[in-house]
Amino acid sequence: MKILAFESSCDETAVAVVEDGRRVLSDAIASQADMHALYGGVVPEIASRKHVEAIAALTDKALADAGVTRRDIDAVAVTYAPGLIGAGLVGLSFAKSVAYALGVPLIPVHHIRGHIAANYLAFPELEPPFLALCMSGGNTLLVDVRDYTDLTLVGATRDDAAGECFDKAARVLGMPYPGGKPMDELAQQSAGGVYDLPRASIEGHPLDMSFSGLKTAVVNLAHNAGQKGEPLDCAALARDFTRAVSDELVPRAMLAARKCGRKTLVAAGGVAANTILRADLMAACAREGVKLYLPPLRLCGDNGAMIGAQGYYEYLAGARADLSLNAYATRDIDDAVVAYRAQVRDIFA
Repeated sequence: MKILAFESSCDETAVAVVEDGRRVLSDAIASQADMHALYGGVVPEIASRKHVEAIAALTDKALADAGVTRRDIDAVAVTYAPGLIGAGLVGLSFAKSVAYALGVPLIPVHHIRGHIAANYLAFPELEPPFLALCMSGGNTLLVDVRDYTDLTLVGATRDDAAGECFDKAARVLGMPYPGGKPMDELAQQSAGGVYDLPRASIEGHPLDMSFSGLKTAVVNLAHNAGQKGEPLDCAALARDFTRAVSDELVPRAMLAARKCGRKTLVAAGGVAANTILRADLMAACAREGVKLYLPPLRLCGDNGAMIGAQGYYEYLAGARADLSLNAYATRDIDDAVVAYRAQVRDIFA
């Protein structure tokens, strides 16, 4: 089964062709990172307009790269949530038109489910159940993946996402957007241990996280040093910041795996590309006898292939959408109301 998949939830326009949820035939991406770097972050209106400009030609490229024609497409999958609402609507509207024109099913896919499914493309042997640690610019979640479409949220950040904190910390340290890679490279230049940064805990909710205090601490350190004319060890601060993020994520992931009875841990999302975090996850899993799956760097960021992979399993589970499907800025990963609404519409009448 060949699925044409669309992803436009933030600042990457991505179109892919995926076969049977496991084989990537093509994965075309048009990044806007250089443009948004001028503003230090994503400008939603610009992102939406750039998606409009890129998506049609990118679709032709994805089909050509896959060596298929429109008639070979069996279904269309698209991100419907969460993300920037204007950006998401561009991909969703285009996907609707393609599905309608081709007369094939339209499959709605949750963006974070897609990030988890990226691992299916890299590791053919990977099957649920497992525990997923999802880390991106807009979301930080711990998810119990009981089956391909049976996912339960067990922990989440109460405020900022880990990826957002990397971007904001990088900005105050004078590094470009997106900040994840520059922060990672800078952190490699120091052993750290210079700055005492906070680690949050939520009373009564050991699997939940908070990153706003950490972000504020880094901002205040940088501003105070600048106001006093004192030197700031940027490399050490990047290292200590990354260590603080890891101390929030890794122990909670291991605790969640124990609580859910999982011996397999899957990492997902852009922050999963961080080298220090990857090393910490490998060390923790080795200590506790947990099998770890880390997606290759090319599949950590937003891409269309991950949407096609998850779209295949959503299709098998019966997920369908009609042309009334809307995009949503926020939606829980285990909330299937939108994804399955078209097929059970009478329940909501």
